[in-house]
This record gives sequence, C-alpha cells and structure tokens, in this order.
Amino acid sequence: MKRFLIIGFLIVLLDQITKVLFKDVHQGIINYVTNTGAAFSLFQNGGIYLVLISIIAVFFIFYFYFKYPKLVIPLAFLLGGTIGNLIDRISFGYVRDFIDLKVWPIFNIADSFNVIGVLIIGYLILKEKV
Repeated sequence: MKRFLIIGFLIVLLDQITKVLFKDVHQGIINYVTNTGAAFSLFQNGGIYLVLISIIAVFFIFYFYFKYPKLVIPLAFLLGGTIGNLIDRISFGYVRDFIDLKVWPIFNIADSFNVIGVLIIGYLILKEKV
C-alpha cells in the first residue's frame, strides 16, 4: 500500500508543479490551455458530473488495488493521474493542459499517466498476467 500511495502522490506532485511552471507559456510543444471537459475535450462544461465521475474512479482504483495487488504500478499511475486532474476540477472548474504535440489534443502529466496506466493494464490482461 505504501508504494501505491507514494507513486500516486509523486505523480500528483509532478502534475501540479508542471501545471504551475507552464502557466502562460505558449511556445514549441508547450501551449497552456484550460479544458472544462474530459479526455479529448469531450463533455465540455461537465462540471460537477466530471468531479463525481473522478471521485467514483478513485474508489474503483482502490477497489482494484486490493483485488489485484499485482497491478500496483499501473493503478498508482491511474490514481495519481485521476487525482491530479480532480484537484484542478475542484480548484478551478477546469483542467490545465499544456503539452501540445500538434497532432494530438493538448494534454498534461496526469493525462499521460492515466493513458500509460490503462495501456499497462490492457497489456497485462491480454497476456493474462493479472
């Protein structure tokens, strides 16, 4: 449990620090924007619904951590990513994004860890290592 929480906390910390560092930067691949929606800017102005979905997701992440302890790393990635964006939603009413690869919707560190966590879980399920 300790490793799970530490990894999650470090991801939240990295996410929040980078969002502050890159505020108001618009050059190269750094293009700070705000997003009131979910992934890929879906469900714009989702507000309280997206906050509630994020809180429910955190509970499910803990449930799956206890049910599948082998998934500690990818679930910690999901925990940190979900909480990182949840902090934004609660604090500002939007998520702060800043990584702009120009061929993909703008995203942030929390989004990156969410995607990596899901990909690892998907891979392990396909390889039946869960």
